[in-house]
Amino acid sequence: MKRNLLSIIILALLVVNLVLTSIMMVNVSNASRKTAELVGDIAEVLKLELADGTGAGATRMEVSMEDVEVYAIANQMTIPLKVGEDGTPHYCLVSVSLSMNTKSDGYKAFGATLSTKETLITEKVYDVIGSYTWEEAQANKDLMREDILKEIQVMFDSDFIFQVSFSEIIFQ
Repeated sequence: MKRNLLSIIILALLVVNLVLTSIMMVNVSNASRKTAELVGDIAEVLKLELADGTGAGATRMEVSMEDVEVYAIANQMTIPLKVGEDGTPHYCLVSVSLSMNTKSDGYKAFGATLSTKETLITEKVYDVIGSYTWEEAQANKDLMREDILKEIQVMFDSDFIFQVSFSEIIFQ
């Protein structure tokens, strides 16, 4: 009789354990589903922000590595920065490289003769970087790259140059 009673108690505890486990799984799955929906909504909002041209990286285009040619501006540039609140003159020492899409029509028109336009490109780099103070330049390197890229794309009236890179940048 004791054995039978013990088996019934074990069976009852097993059923209680099974019920509590199923209740817990329902609660956990609901919470994880809501979390997944929230993450999906956030991702959707970020994609919309990038798609309308206001987000970071909106000017970047996808180009395969075999279609990329990099043009490094020969001379390292020393650019005076805009005087900030401290009133001290600061400088930026930078080496700039341009990534070009070889499949673009603009590359066919300007790619081979880009070295003859290097002075104009350098002027755009000077103008953009020189418009930043020391504090702004250190905090906004990506924004500087984007501004330089926009200026160069406007100058060539083409987007065959799709990325500006700083191989070396030092602020003093």
